[in-house]
Amino acid sequence: MEKITPKVDLAFKKIFGVEENKDLLMALINATVSNEDQVVDVTLLNPYNPQNFRTDKLSILDIKAISETGKRFNIEIQITDEADYDKRALYYWAKLYTDQLKRSQDYATLHKAIGIHILNFVSITNNLKYHNVFRITEQESGLPYFKDLELHTVELTKFSKDPEEDLNSLLKKIKTSLDIWTAFLTRHDLLNKDNLPGPLAIHTLKKALHVLDTLNLTDEERMAYEDHLKWLRIEANTVEKYRREGEQKGRLEGEQKGRQEGRQEGIRIGEEKGKLEGKLEGKLEIAKSMLLQGYPMENILIITGLSMDDIQSII
Repeated sequence: MEKITPKVDLAFKKIFGVEENKDLLMALINATVSNEDQVVDVTLLNPYNPQNFRTDKLSILDIKAISETGKRFNIEIQITDEADYDKRALYYWAKLYTDQLKRSQDYATLHKAIGIHILNFVSITNNLKYHNVFRITEQESGLPYFKDLELHTVELTKFSKDPEEDLNSLLKKIKTSLDIWTAFLTRHDLLNKDNLPGPLAIHTLKKALHVLDTLNLTDEERMAYEDHLKWLRIEANTVEKYRREGEQKGRLEGEQKGRQEGRQEGIRIGEEKGKLEGKLEGKLEIAKSMLLQGYPMENILIITGLSMDDIQSII
């Protein structure tokens, strides 16, 4: 089996979501959030447990934690661009926030909830920054209002997308603590825990690399990891294939439309339409494959993001 990657959610949670590695989780949180939200201790609300995926090997393995001040954190790594991911991210944040309130408690007991979503795809196409922070603010002045809502996106492919990148070029990008953790998630293969260069020579990174190198998976965990990795690759490859085909189809349609309505704008509209159609076709192809292999309907809906009507059309 190839070297385990921390970008697969099962491995990510086994590294950052266990009691003995809480220092790694705190380092990741503190590297992401602002100074006012730094933590000195956290309590895991859903620590890693093989039971989590024993009956559902394609379940979502996020990490929920509460700080010593009561702030809630939800950290999730997502490898492929599933349908309506932004809505699911907001739903998870809302659940993290509302689950705090028990019966007969006052709203004043609610603490800030922070979502950290680590994405192995480009979600925000009109911004080159790999780390973006979202809050509710007044549109014109930018005045913050609901301060308890905060969502972070960390888009890994914006940080490192060149498979031929070497250590020297990687080091040139390291400016912040979050850069260090993003380097670990994207290019851990370039890092040697026993010989880390100056900017990376910190205790928590050394420990994370050691944990990754010595990560022992039971037979059941290994099967679950390989299932996750397999479906991540199938989904990524299938969606990319249909995206390209859809884009080409859209370009041809756009060129035809462009001759009538203005060439460049017609091509742009056609390409956008083709991308959407191609992405949907890719999801349908994945769903068809899962149906043939006997996966439960619930899993198919979660993995593909399709509706029940879409699945019924395949059946």
